[in-house]
Amino acid sequence: MRKLSLIILLVVVVMSAKLLSPSPHGPDFKISCGVCHSAKGWDYDRNVSTFRHDSTGFMLLGQHNSVSCKACHSTLVFSEARGKQNCNACHADIHEQTLGNDCGRCHTPSAWLVNNITDLHLKSRFPLQGKHAIADCYSCHKSGSLHRFDPLGTECYDCHRTDFEATAHPNHVQGGFSTNCSECHMVTGFNWNSTNINHSFFPLTGGHSLDCSRCHTSGSYSGLSRSCESCHQKDYSSANNPSHQDLNFPLDCSLCHTTSPGWKPAEYKDHDSRFFPIYSGKHNGVWNACSDCHANPSNYAIFSCVSCHDHNQTSTDEAHSSVGGYVYSSDACFQCHPQGSATGSFNHSTSGFPLTGAHSTTPCSQCHANGYAGTTTVCADCHTNNYNQTTNPNHTTANISNQCALCHTTNPGWKPATFPTHSTYYELTGAHTSVDCNSCHNGNYSNTPNNCAGCHTNNYNQTANPPHVSLGLSTECSTCHTTNPGWKPATFAVHDTYYVLAGIHTTVACSDCHSAGIYTNAPTTCYGCHAANYNQTTNPPHATSQFSTDCASCHTQTAWVPATFDHDNQYFPIYSGKHNNQWTLCSECHSNPANYAQFSCIDCHSHSNKTEVDNQHSGVGGYAYNSPACYACHPTGSTAGAFNHGTSPFPLTGGHQGVDCSACHSNGYVNTSMICKDCHTPNYNQTSNPVHAAIGISTDCAVCHTTNPGWQPATFPTHNNYYALTGAHSTISSNCASCHNGNYNSTPNVCSGCHMNNYNQTNNPSHVTLGLSNDCATCHTTNPGWTPATFSIHNNYYVLAGAHISLACNTCHNGNYNNIPNTCVGCHLTDYNQTNNPPHASAQYPTDCESCHTQTAWIPSTFNHDAQYFPIYSGAHNGQWSTCSDCHTNSSNYTVFTCLTCHAQSTMNNSHSGVSGYSYNSNACYQCHPNGSSGGKMRIQNKDKID
Repeated sequence: MRKLSLIILLVVVVMSAKLLSPSPHGPDFKISCGVCHSAKGWDYDRNVSTFRHDSTGFMLLGQHNSVSCKACHSTLVFSEARGKQNCNACHADIHEQTLGNDCGRCHTPSAWLVNNITDLHLKSRFPLQGKHAIADCYSCHKSGSLHRFDPLGTECYDCHRTDFEATAHPNHVQGGFSTNCSECHMVTGFNWNSTNINHSFFPLTGGHSLDCSRCHTSGSYSGLSRSCESCHQKDYSSANNPSHQDLNFPLDCSLCHTTSPGWKPAEYKDHDSRFFPIYSGKHNGVWNACSDCHANPSNYAIFSCVSCHDHNQTSTDEAHSSVGGYVYSSDACFQCHPQGSATGSFNHSTSGFPLTGAHSTTPCSQCHANGYAGTTTVCADCHTNNYNQTTNPNHTTANISNQCALCHTTNPGWKPATFPTHSTYYELTGAHTSVDCNSCHNGNYSNTPNNCAGCHTNNYNQTANPPHVSLGLSTECSTCHTTNPGWKPATFAVHDTYYVLAGIHTTVACSDCHSAGIYTNAPTTCYGCHAANYNQTTNPPHATSQFSTDCASCHTQTAWVPATFDHDNQYFPIYSGKHNNQWTLCSECHSNPANYAQFSCIDCHSHSNKTEVDNQHSGVGGYAYNSPACYACHPTGSTAGAFNHGTSPFPLTGGHQGVDCSACHSNGYVNTSMICKDCHTPNYNQTSNPVHAAIGISTDCAVCHTTNPGWQPATFPTHNNYYALTGAHSTISSNCASCHNGNYNSTPNVCSGCHMNNYNQTNNPSHVTLGLSNDCATCHTTNPGWTPATFSIHNNYYVLAGAHISLACNTCHNGNYNNIPNTCVGCHLTDYNQTNNPPHASAQYPTDCESCHTQTAWIPSTFNHDAQYFPIYSGAHNGQWSTCSDCHTNSSNYTVFTCLTCHAQSTMNNSHSGVSGYSYNSNACYQCHPNGSSGGKMRIQNKDKID
């Protein structure tokens, strides 16, 4: 009992001391000491303690359950641990913020190792499916060796660009394939091959389950049409049972067929709407095969109704005895029973188009070839072929109305016919109205003449008073006649063509001149009718004075007086001037009394011979010894003011000198034109080498010709209007034959027309082999020797960029334009071999200059070892190497490197004692020391990477 009291006392003392002493857990700590401690001592015993960490809001699971309290509670004031529930409060973020602060998203309290990567990825932007699910993390997360898991692109192309660009069968780049691999390949698959192709955009079912090459025949896997006909056009075209093409079946095979092989089973539901109801109505289910109705497999337009109905022709005829247009034939059956039913059948007699004449015996199909609904009743809609093919007369050419009923009935053979529109083509008047058609047409209604001569040539030829033929009268009878019978009355409106009726002649009756109604050989001269007036005239005495019998030379047709004869003013001064009183009779000058237009000067002048006259006119341009020439130069009969061609505006030179005056002055000498074309238009028009008129050469002959006889030599100063002569062409401008060779028509004006031999024979470069344009102007000017030349299409053969643009051709070609290399090293091998900073050749750099350089200049170049691969110009390795081969021991493969040459194994083993995942090999060195520094080395905790 005493012992118990001592124990109680001890407990009381201890407790009192405890209550009176400050708590190491802080003044706010409310949990009783006995929850965690026992009387044995202050040590915390998990087995004895009734404290549950769950009550703090942070359950101790996994390795947290075995961790010493002080690992998290560095002081005994537990409240100071508040806020440390977050993982990153205790655990350093070795992922460097690439995965966030919540370790629990990937890790469990049991261990850091992550065993459910695939499940975790399902919650990410990129679930792991197919081969992705078994891929090494580091194959995608290249920085994973540093425990960094930077966000990656989720597009296929982000990782599979190399696969895409390297694929040759088919070539994805050339084919313009989508870079979204999943459009063709299954994400769930384990390889790229055809069994893994995502063909959901065109399901491969039935007969379509084929080898790819059956459809992708050209090796192209893009741009193929999904429409049936793009693959099955040949099947469509060759199908003849029925003929799909003849029946104009749709090209969409799926409307009738499935994808089952052999095109069967098939159905043609459109038959009901397009042709005849066989899937509905009375014919539904009463047939087995198409051939039940269509006995001719080569022509499904042919069908039979009469072959399978139980009636015969006799009973059918009786049943249709009152039906207009009835015919016992399948076509007729369909015409009247388009729905296959007796209900609503058709009777032509009660329709808007009763069948009469030839229509009553015509097969239905001739009018109803396109069905029976809406069949036209307009003549032209059925008879256009008849209209177009009718040649007697040609209805189309004559523009006859296509409304047949205007001229025809429905009688067979289109006869009899009328032509009420005849006046539209030829108006029937007078005697024409009573003439039978055959009188003019004689059974031929094409090309029937609509001019008088076409029918009345015989009348014309046989008419003798006057003789129409010999007088050349118009064969257009209406010129003089009407259509009245007997050709009378008649006029002669063209009388002036034979004899002009003017003045008093216009009022004279025809018979006054054409006595006794004779119109043949009536005189057309004044004297022919007026000889008596001429002979009886005495003031002056015309006959004795030998006046001209051409009354019109002095008189008008209005009256005999006044008369207008004035020799001085009209012809030549004989009553004034030097010839006044120098003559007695007209015959002294007009020696031919039958032609007073003829006169002579040289018969009565004081000079005696031609020689004397020639001498007097020495130096006178255009002088000729003849009376017309005398008159031409001395029109007033005086030497004063005589004409001299040499001092005129038109001196006679060359071929003009020997030409007779009348050749140019046929219409007199006043205002004679000096323009070339006024005399030489026939020469111009008839010239064919070249054809002056066709090519619009100037009518001013002097532009090209001189007055030398024969028109030669000639120049062509307007050549540039047709083809500009420049460069070397200008040096042969006076040697026309070089190009024209005497033929100035159709001379080519394109380069190849003359220079094809130069083109074909040029071999530096070979124009033919390279397929260069034969339009020389593409590269050449017209300068002699074909140089200088450009080559604007160089980029078709080798693209000139950067510094290449400004180079002279000879820099690369050196005068040889064949077989020039198009690789960098082909031209720059010397640059490559002589470069020693760095020494490209000894370091075995690639000879593809563009891997480091641009085409603009050698520097700056893009090769950066530190940034792209490993710091050797900075950091710990700067200055620690001499040549590339110190690390890159394989000169043929610079991706191979070694760290072990400089870093001895024994030293490295000691330095890495205790480093998890350490392995003495160069790749391991680079994985842990990507910057070449011992600082920041990492401990690999991924079990898959521990050797």
